[in-house]
Order: sequence, then structure tokens, then C-alpha cells
Amino acid sequence: MRDILTNFFTSFASGELNISTGIVWVLIATILSMIGGAIGGILLAGKDIGYQFSAILGGLFGPAGVIPAILLGLAVLNFLTNF
Repeated sequence: MRDILTNFFTSFASGELNISTGIVWVLIATILSMIGGAIGGILLAGKDIGYQFSAILGGLFGPAGVIPAILLGLAVLNFLTNF
């Protein structure tokens, strides 16, 4: 188990792109997009529909545009490392 974690953190810190680091990057991007979507929802529609409801909607719709972009970006990075 220690070797697996050591290999993961070594590849993550060195910037190597494999399936485990890709999953971690997608999770980090999803969490940050949920936070950003909630903040954006509060700023845009907080007074109209309520701050809590707009934060929930923003948190749900925030990752809708980010997850495909992150997956596309990781695929392009993986493709470019072959050259």
C-alpha cells in the first residue's frame, strides 16, 4: 500500500499524467466549479429566488460546463505528451 501511495504522489508531484492523476484533477476541478457556481448563483439570482436556492442551482449547474472541458483538456495533454 505504501508503494502505491508513494508512486501516486510522485507522479502527481512530477506532473505525470496517468489515470489516477487524471481522476484526481477531475475531482479537484469539479469541487472548485461547484464552489464557483454557487458563488455565481448567489451573485446573479440571490435576491430574486433566494440565496440558498440560487447557491444550490449554481452548485449543480457549475460542473456542467467544466467537466467536459477538463476531460477534453486532459485528453489533449495526453495526446501532446506523445510527441
